[in-house]
Amino acid sequence: MADKVIENNQVSIMGKVASEFAFSHEVFGEGFYMVDLLVKRLSDSSDRIPVMISERLIDVTQDYQGEYIQVEGQFRSYNRHEEKKNRLVLSVFAREVRFVEEEDDKIKSNQIFLDGFVCKPTVYRKTPLGREIADMLIAVNRPYGKSDYIPCICWGRNARFASNFDVGSRVQIWGRIQSREYMKKLDADQTEKRTAYEVSISKLEYLE
Repeated sequence: MADKVIENNQVSIMGKVASEFAFSHEVFGEGFYMVDLLVKRLSDSSDRIPVMISERLIDVTQDYQGEYIQVEGQFRSYNRHEEKKNRLVLSVFAREVRFVEEEDDKIKSNQIFLDGFVCKPTVYRKTPLGREIADMLIAVNRPYGKSDYIPCICWGRNARFASNFDVGSRVQIWGRIQSREYMKKLDADQTEKRTAYEVSISKLEYLE
């Protein structure tokens, strides 16, 4: 049953290690650590994607900054309570990790597949230049009654298509994970730079 559920959330990313390992938490004596990966876009820019890795998959005492790894796993979320609110925190949960050569162009560097349910009304809008955009929040079930809540964004025909989805609709999504920096207003005269993560949709299917 667990393997069947995991099929609904599949991520494969390849990138350059851009931080040291930082301890996250421990479960039944197994330590989990966070590390950032710089994943190239088709343009010259990169997405900085946080990855959660078990100490059983890699030697977390080493500094691998500058080396390239490929990670297979899931895109996961949890709510962190801060500033009297819950904040959705997203990261790639690694199930397999391997070192790769930088020039390994045979590997797609950033791809994700999700099979889940629309859990908030889709927000459809147009840019000042007339480009259509839709923001979606997808709930993807995990084993043992848990779910991950994944923000997704789509454009053009996909945005128009998504604007008609009802809350509870089941959808399948193919795309890539992207990071986006923004300024969060903390109070009247204080702001903080933060990073948001979302799935940029390239293909979208509605399931009856």
